[in-house]
Amino acid sequence: MAAIRHALQHEVFQPIDERLLAFVHVSKALKKKKTSFLCISATKETPVMVNIYQVKKTDKNILKKKRSWPLNTLKVVDGKTASADCQEFDLYFDKVYKWHASNTQERQSFLVVLWKQCSNYSLKERPEFKNLPKEWTSGEVVSVQVQNHTSTTLVDASEPVDLLEEYQALTEREETDLEQLMTQCSTAVSNAEAFIETLTKDLSILDGENVQSVLASEQQVTQLMAQLEVAMNEVERVEAQLNSYEDVLCHVRNTMEKMEEKNMLIEVANRNNQKLLSELEKVVYQLELPSKHQMALVDADLTNPQGLQQAIDAGKALQAVMNAEIHPALVRLGAVQEQKKRFDKWKSKFSQIITRHLNNLFIHLGNDSGDRTSHVNDGLTLPKHSALHKELQAYTELMHWSKVMDRKAYTALCKVYTGNIGKLYERDIKDFLEDAKQMVTGHSGGSREDLSKKQQREKERGTNAGLLGVEQDQWGVDYDPAERARFDQVLERVLAQLEPVCLSEQNFCVSFFQLDVVSPTTKNTQTTLDNIGLDNKSELEPVAIPQKRIEKQMNEDVRRMMAEIFGCIEPELIKFIGYHEKMDSIYCMHALVRLSQHVMSAQDTGSFLSKTFGSVLVQVKRNYDKYMQAHLKSIQETRVNRKSKCGILPFVANFEDFAKTAELIFKDTERRADLDKWYTRLVSAMFEAIPIIAAEHPKTPQEVVKMENFHHLFALLSQLKIAVLDQQRKEAKQKYSEALKAYVTRYFGRPLEKLNLFFEGVQNKVSQGVKESEISYQMAFSKQELRRVIKEYPGREVKKGLDHLYRKVEKHLCEEENLLQVVWRAMQEEFIQQYKYIEELVQRCYPGSMITLDFSIEDILQFFSEIARSH
Repeated sequence: MAAIRHALQHEVFQPIDERLLAFVHVSKALKKKKTSFLCISATKETPVMVNIYQVKKTDKNILKKKRSWPLNTLKVVDGKTASADCQEFDLYFDKVYKWHASNTQERQSFLVVLWKQCSNYSLKERPEFKNLPKEWTSGEVVSVQVQNHTSTTLVDASEPVDLLEEYQALTEREETDLEQLMTQCSTAVSNAEAFIETLTKDLSILDGENVQSVLASEQQVTQLMAQLEVAMNEVERVEAQLNSYEDVLCHVRNTMEKMEEKNMLIEVANRNNQKLLSELEKVVYQLELPSKHQMALVDADLTNPQGLQQAIDAGKALQAVMNAEIHPALVRLGAVQEQKKRFDKWKSKFSQIITRHLNNLFIHLGNDSGDRTSHVNDGLTLPKHSALHKELQAYTELMHWSKVMDRKAYTALCKVYTGNIGKLYERDIKDFLEDAKQMVTGHSGGSREDLSKKQQREKERGTNAGLLGVEQDQWGVDYDPAERARFDQVLERVLAQLEPVCLSEQNFCVSFFQLDVVSPTTKNTQTTLDNIGLDNKSELEPVAIPQKRIEKQMNEDVRRMMAEIFGCIEPELIKFIGYHEKMDSIYCMHALVRLSQHVMSAQDTGSFLSKTFGSVLVQVKRNYDKYMQAHLKSIQETRVNRKSKCGILPFVANFEDFAKTAELIFKDTERRADLDKWYTRLVSAMFEAIPIIAAEHPKTPQEVVKMENFHHLFALLSQLKIAVLDQQRKEAKQKYSEALKAYVTRYFGRPLEKLNLFFEGVQNKVSQGVKESEISYQMAFSKQELRRVIKEYPGREVKKGLDHLYRKVEKHLCEEENLLQVVWRAMQEEFIQQYKYIEELVQRCYPGSMITLDFSIEDILQFFSEIARSH
């Protein structure tokens, strides 16, 4: 056991500078063949750290640490039972480790040392020891197995259990010194008592020599003490001299401090006087207004350029002195308050002069006729008021001054301007749109009578004249394609003319009325004479306004002023478009496309004009949807003439012109999706209406109505090549084919009816089990009976029946769709199929009978060809 302990200490713990305290030879509870050592070790340096290691022997018989746990991570020590003979115990760390000790004494020694170490060191949470003998953890008496397995030493619990803990192997140097000491005495090994006696004698000799050495140095010690006493006296004398010097220096220091304090007070007084003088000079300078500006403020002449410039300079100077940065405490001075009252009087007088002059000027300019120089060349032009803007531009700085210094007067001027200029633009826009109406109709000058006549014709024609469900002879009556093209061009011209005029006016208003500035002051954080009174005791604190909020406020101000000036644009545009929609509903498509282009191409989507065009576009879109809904309703409510052939239904015939017109209007535009949506709904409504009308018509078979109309729709959709209607095109072709087949089946029927009935009986017999070769032995289906039935269908009678059938088909079909030959060819194919069917049954059931029909396939083809040519 000692050898194992020495090996563990030397190979495992000595390299890491730790000492082994206890160990036990263990194996896992379920794997008893794999053994290892559990060891408790402590570091040699402070603070001492205690660890628990699992040590295993490798294949090369080398001891090596497998895992380790700090002692402070130990949670529970479970001895399984209170008996000392048990070999099992569990240690609880991050998980439970179950161990089986190979020797009970090693287990006891390990657990006792483990409990001792947990008791000696302060841990945050001491582990719980359970199921162990009380004497192991009571602290009274414990038995520790030492080296020999048979001998036990009793140790008092009050003494540290260090018998095993204090063991430490000798280093190489210690071993060398011990060997040298032992070689000096030949009896060291053979006689230990003689060796001890020798060592005792040497120690006595050394003690005697030490005493003699001390006695010999007594005189020197006495001399040293005397010298120290002399040195102490000298030090005391030096300290007394230094104290006297310090008293003198203290007096000098106090005198200098008093002089320094007096100089400081003099400097403070000088600085305060200088600052006071500087502030007073600054206040006087800032609140001083030259006499020439005072004269200009009281008696300003704004009618000539020189007087206007003097007024502008005076206004700026007054604004500067009233917004001067003065400390709030200085504002309470009597002189400052008096000067402030003078400023207020000058400001009020100057503001009255500006307001009176600009008010009269706005009213006078409200009668401006505008710039109509381009009217003659272009034919339709909205007057521009650039001359008005140019004349008002000279007063821009005065308007800015009013906004800063007198907000009430500024607001009143804004109302006067918008009221007068708004009337001016309202007159111009109404005349402009009236000229546009005349250009659409192709007339100019005195065309009022022509317009009224056209309106009367529109009323007489009815509201449903231009819908898909009306008769084709009413579709497109009195509609001039050139007039539709002119409306599109004129509407584009109107929108294009409105944009520069509105933009020019908006730019002028933003600049003239300073609409791009929310709070036009020199500084947001300064203290001005206008916002500080006699009772103001604190400085105004600045209010931080977010940039987005400022931009939103500015845009709203601009739009509000433009709405007051151009408020007539939206109702007049809606009225203009509505007037032409009453004349021709197709105009709503042109309006939708043109307005959408202008709204989508607007650079500033938040501008007044963009908002106005957007509102008009919403109304136009509603009218467009109503127009399309009217088409849809007209399809659903279509009623045809019940006294004649049905033919092509009105909405099917009218859809071609409608689609071509719509395609021309919506080609390569952003509103294509709106048209495609209604295309689908309209065609779907046609698919639903055709079968309903076909079933109700008394003169024309419903198969013919469906066949002709679906064929027409299929041909039309194939010609138009509208991508969104591709599925409807395929569906129309399918419905046409189904209707054609149904018509041929119903009206062609079976011309050889008795022959077909005869062979149906043959088929029934075959299905009952009679062989085809034995059919001729049946009485009802004998060869003689077959010959009798065939004689009833000579070629002449067959041709006569086909000719009668051709006349009936000719009566059913309409001439517009030209499907007679198609139907006749389908009937021919049906007749040939029936003929082949009969011939095949004759060959199979009556072989070798030489029975044939009175006519052949070539005769059938000749019958059909002759009948078609004869008609």
